[in-house]
Amino acid sequence: MRGNNSRGARVNSDMQRVLSHVIQFEIKDPRVSKLVSVSKCQVTNDLKEAKCYISVLGNDEDGESTIKGLDSAKGFIRKRVAESLNMRYTPELHFILDKSIEYGVMMSKKIDDILANDSEKDQENSLDDSVDDEN
Repeated sequence: MRGNNSRGARVNSDMQRVLSHVIQFEIKDPRVSKLVSVSKCQVTNDLKEAKCYISVLGNDEDGESTIKGLDSAKGFIRKRVAESLNMRYTPELHFILDKSIEYGVMMSKKIDDILANDSEKDQENSLDDSVDDEN
């Protein structure tokens, strides 16, 4: 569902809120990591399908096992969504591993490293200039 539509945005945010609660507090599958967040939900205009972007803190194995666990609990999750949201149709859920947060953290570290290297070079250059001034 498109975000410029107020109803679509509301359905997306409600779906995200309900999924987050169900995943955090109601799923008992050991494959599902405890450090999971639903970063985004996109429900189609006809309310038949929903892409749910799941972010997992940990390594790639944790992410893959979490997606497998959520796929196996898809029926239970869909039932809970139907009970919580008053919609004509309960969307078919598609869980997608979202790595955008990890990518953002990695890029932030790279930027910090570059800035730290630049400041070290500036300090070395200022020390070299002060030594040249003394001679």
